[in-house]
Amino acid sequence: MISTFSDQFPMLWNSALNIFSGIGNGDSNTGRLADPLPAPVSASWAGAGQYLGIFPDLKYNGPDNDIVQNAFSRALAHIKDDKWFPLEGNETTTWASVPDVAVVSELKVSIKDTDAELQHGVDETYSLKIDKSSGISISAKTVWGALHALTTFEQLVLFKADSNELYVEGPVSISDGPKYPYRGVMIDTARNFYSVDSLLRQLDAMALAKMNVFHWHLTDTQAWPVFVKSYPDMIKDAYSPREVYKPEDIKRVVDHAHERGIRVVPELDIPGHSNSGWRRVKDNIIACGDCPWDQVAVEPNPGQLEVLQDDTYETLRNVYNDISEMFPDNFFHVGLDELNTGCYDQSESIQAWLKEDENRNYSDVAQYWIDHAFPIFKNRDNRQLVMWEDAVLSPDIPAKKIPKDVILQAWNEGVQSVKELASRGYDVIISSADFLYLDCGFAGWLSDDPRYTDQVNPTPGEPNFNYGGSGGSWCGPYKSWQRIYSYDFSAELTKEEQNHIIGGTANLWSEQSDGTTADFMIWPRTAAYGELLWSGNKDNSGKLRTSELTQRILNFRERLVRRGVNAAALMPKYCAQNPGQCKLQM
Repeated sequence: MISTFSDQFPMLWNSALNIFSGIGNGDSNTGRLADPLPAPVSASWAGAGQYLGIFPDLKYNGPDNDIVQNAFSRALAHIKDDKWFPLEGNETTTWASVPDVAVVSELKVSIKDTDAELQHGVDETYSLKIDKSSGISISAKTVWGALHALTTFEQLVLFKADSNELYVEGPVSISDGPKYPYRGVMIDTARNFYSVDSLLRQLDAMALAKMNVFHWHLTDTQAWPVFVKSYPDMIKDAYSPREVYKPEDIKRVVDHAHERGIRVVPELDIPGHSNSGWRRVKDNIIACGDCPWDQVAVEPNPGQLEVLQDDTYETLRNVYNDISEMFPDNFFHVGLDELNTGCYDQSESIQAWLKEDENRNYSDVAQYWIDHAFPIFKNRDNRQLVMWEDAVLSPDIPAKKIPKDVILQAWNEGVQSVKELASRGYDVIISSADFLYLDCGFAGWLSDDPRYTDQVNPTPGEPNFNYGGSGGSWCGPYKSWQRIYSYDFSAELTKEEQNHIIGGTANLWSEQSDGTTADFMIWPRTAAYGELLWSGNKDNSGKLRTSELTQRILNFRERLVRRGVNAAALMPKYCAQNPGQCKLQM
């Protein structure tokens, strides 16, 4: 079990959330403008209206560590470029009464272990103190906690435009760390291509939201965009020669992520969702690739790996090893979602094998894959496998035995699937489609789906906002930041089951997204999940902090836009400038 901030300091965790809630949201009891997202676990300021000046050429005083020093340089550049003042603030009245104040010229960093690797469960806690006597001091057990401290510091600094000066409301003391060690964003770069630059933008936004895992869904049936040295012809199934991730491209993404405390977890979605790329190696390793898609797959184009062919495992070994070499993380996601019995109905080898023994069924087919693929997957030091929940919970082709050390990603049936997996003893990543699928609610994409023009009132006899039916979106409605933030995935779990939740991932499937649209599809709403996974979504009384988050996320969005991320607008700017005036019930 991973030790998190709440494990290390349970009394502080239980009492701290109320200390912070409401800061910067226009609450007259606090009067604070600083309102970092995610909300720290514990933050306390001295009396209202006190400030400390920040010298614009702030000096670094800490370990000789490139990652921390580069992060400090980025933080200082962000502060200068953002020229930040909250949307709801009144600069005239705020700065009218600021007397001459002490100016802090140095940021001190203390790190206990500068060599701790960026792997699952690494300590990310930190403390940040700013006062007149000691200046700015950061203390962390690892480099990765120090990076989070710098991210928080960025969001504390206010800009005084008329004098071009920087201030912090203070003195301030923050003790912080994540509730869950796995806080991810998944992007599918197979169905549509994302440029490297567009992925780097997502990593920058993730770092600001303290999200620490980029789950990279590399391949699917529609395209194979990844260069594999053992089989260079696989990229003939990329959409074009320009839409390929070469090893140097992947290294650029992995390095950029690492510099920001983000792990990159690759996914090969196998043996389902497999056609493009694989077929370029040997055509006998693909089942149903030429069948009408609507009979054998959930969407075009069809294809699954032939799990009984020796050639499949020879190819798999080489592809898996080549891709593993490009990703240093211990985690590797090996898919196993949405296996379709209709596809394997078309496989001569599988049908012959099933007929050899009347007791065999499709679960035996899935288990054959597990038994033959797992030795390939596990033949690496410290390898930790991740799979979709279907490996255990598929209604059609579940495997008979999945080792308990496999982490399962829950995406279907909401809390029901989460509880089922956790009760069986599996560690779980929360990606429930009802709350966390970012592609939902944009209608469908098949060109002739009659649901696009449905006129159906879901509540006959009563007025309804959605008289247009589903619009063809299988997982509508759109997952707003409020819906994401409200997800209480642990409510029905026992304490033991809760201990199996390692975190969560917001998923962007890309049938209708690519690098040009990713910014507004993901941000700023995913930051709500970042806060949920970092410090929770409730105050100490058990009340959802949605009202408090409103101002935080509106300001967070504004900061993203200033940094070149085209995050979606959530409300008219009037609402951000006038907190509390855009509620449904006043």
